[in-house]
Amino acid sequence: MKLVKKYFHFSLGVSLLKKSELMRHCTIMGSIPSFSADGEKGKPARPHTLLRAVDHFFGNWAQIVSLGLGSEGKHTMQERRVVITGLGMISPIGNDVATSWQSALAGVSGVDKITHFDASEFGCQIAAEVKDFDAAQYLGVKEVRRFDRFVHFGVAAGLMALEDSGLEITDELAPEVGCAIGSGIGGLPVICTNHDAYRDRGPRRISPFMIPGCIVNMASGQLAIMKNLRGPNIAHSTACSTGLHAIGEAMHMIKRGDATVMIAGGAEATVHPLAIGAFDAMHALSRRNDDPKTASRPFDQDRDGFVMGEGAGVLVLEELEHALARGAKIYAEIVGYGLTGDAYHITTPSTDGPTRCMRSALRHANLKPEDIDYLNAHGTSTPLGDANEVRAIREVFGEHVKNMVVNSTKSMTGHLLGGAGGIESIFTVKAIEEQISPPTINVFNQDPECDIDCAANKARPMTIRYAMKNSFGFGGTNSTVIYKRYEA
Repeated sequence: MKLVKKYFHFSLGVSLLKKSELMRHCTIMGSIPSFSADGEKGKPARPHTLLRAVDHFFGNWAQIVSLGLGSEGKHTMQERRVVITGLGMISPIGNDVATSWQSALAGVSGVDKITHFDASEFGCQIAAEVKDFDAAQYLGVKEVRRFDRFVHFGVAAGLMALEDSGLEITDELAPEVGCAIGSGIGGLPVICTNHDAYRDRGPRRISPFMIPGCIVNMASGQLAIMKNLRGPNIAHSTACSTGLHAIGEAMHMIKRGDATVMIAGGAEATVHPLAIGAFDAMHALSRRNDDPKTASRPFDQDRDGFVMGEGAGVLVLEELEHALARGAKIYAEIVGYGLTGDAYHITTPSTDGPTRCMRSALRHANLKPEDIDYLNAHGTSTPLGDANEVRAIREVFGEHVKNMVVNSTKSMTGHLLGGAGGIESIFTVKAIEEQISPPTINVFNQDPECDIDCAANKARPMTIRYAMKNSFGFGGTNSTVIYKRYEA
């Protein structure tokens, strides 16, 4: 113990001991017991279990030790590189990643007249619906009946991402693999169906499966049950920032040693009368009912609101050394994450919050604004939101904005709310992988307030080393993630 304690002199100028060094000293001296992956005494210790034992023995010291000192004297998370090794998607332009990506490059719109219900009396009668999706390919008949559609999407995208990653979930690895699949609204259709049953036939007709069928964390929960994922299990719900917050926080979980692999993203299924009616009452939705394919038009001067979308985007995040050891395909590296709050208005965005969010992500990645080549914008096609985001981008990037592509794939998929950050991160990662930006379609008369290069109406081959993804949500919640082309 004396040998260990001598490293805990936190006077100025003394480097902090890394967890790996602490583990080595503790193991050599036999200062802590050996634990199995499940914490069973007397068996060989796995690294993350040993770290948890260290945390138990040293309290907050172990957490402090896991931090280094940044160039400005601030604590920064000890470097543990995190990469993307699996992708899964259900979207309005395809029920898998390959189809969705090819549709995006071709500028295919997933928007059309609503078919999920009779929308003839609504001001907005259009949406970007998922088409020809069979949940029974991914879930049992009972689970399909019990769970809300957003759970179907989230589980399906999660299973695809895991299959794509080639990751084998062994009993030994299972406690180090977690889930973070969030939803902005969750199971609204299930709630409404059970309310109707109660109203029309009384309380005995409320389903005992209503609560597990609708709660926001059930996509994470059900996927974990199906695949024996016994690491961190969490579901974020931060409006339209949900999916990107989930990815950023999952990255942190891996960096600080809480997990080796995280399955992260977002899912949403709110093409429903109550949701469409509520957003339409706010005058947030496009009413271009006579021309659905051109309704979602980010950065265009004639944009009149967003188009509701549905689906899910899920990524497998993995600690680099683990990915390399098993020979995994690496799509990209996640190198920066920022999150801020506007503290301004429940629905109206500020410029300050997004500006600080992007700068925070750049600081976390130790990058300059000039390093970013491509930005997948929040870009919802609302008059206020698009102009506000472009102002924030100009504030962060200055003259460099002329050298970037800033596009919005929502022009094709509509806005998936809590699922947006997931599918749009996949598009961003694919853009890095294939060195091409998807187009922003329906730019017929670009707004002078949105004077950016948005790859209008045509995909753009380009060099992309660093790419940024933005998501902003009601309540003034902002998230930004930076992805990098993987370099050994």
